[in-house]
Amino acid sequence: MKVILILVSFFIASFSINAQAKIITSINEAGDVAAYELDCSEKFQTLAKGLRYNITRHEFKGSEMKNSYRLLLVMDGFYSNTLNKEMTISAILSDGTVIEGRKIIEDDGFFDGACTLKIKDPQALLKANIDKVVVHADKDVVYQLEAQNKAVFKKNLSNIINAK
Repeated sequence: MKVILILVSFFIASFSINAQAKIITSINEAGDVAAYELDCSEKFQTLAKGLRYNITRHEFKGSEMKNSYRLLLVMDGFYSNTLNKEMTISAILSDGTVIEGRKIIEDDGFFDGACTLKIKDPQALLKANIDKVVVHADKDVVYQLEAQNKAVFKKNLSNIINAK
């Protein structure tokens, strides 16, 4: 009986960990921009302990406009006093590429824990893994990513790229 209970709980835990997010599609009033993003109405996807994310793709009508991809990073409970007017957040990929975003610091001098990174080449991000995310603050905070979270991130990114 205990073995069955352990197996069932392991199955449920592994299913919930590997769960991909649904994709929300929206189109602006003019009908020329579509947005595809992960559904974070229930909860954000986890990239590392204390680090959650959302991926958004804006698809523009017309051949002259390209899709734009953005990765929103949310650091749980992260409030840091900084000496500068802006802060840098870096996603370091396994191939050595660094995706950086700069966040303007609020008037009170604190960073609120959310930053958006522009993804210039989503296909390259699919091929490489994000190994770590570094928040350059008064002390650098490094988030190491687990293999399971990397795999779910790649599935979510692939789903956003292929969404219609």
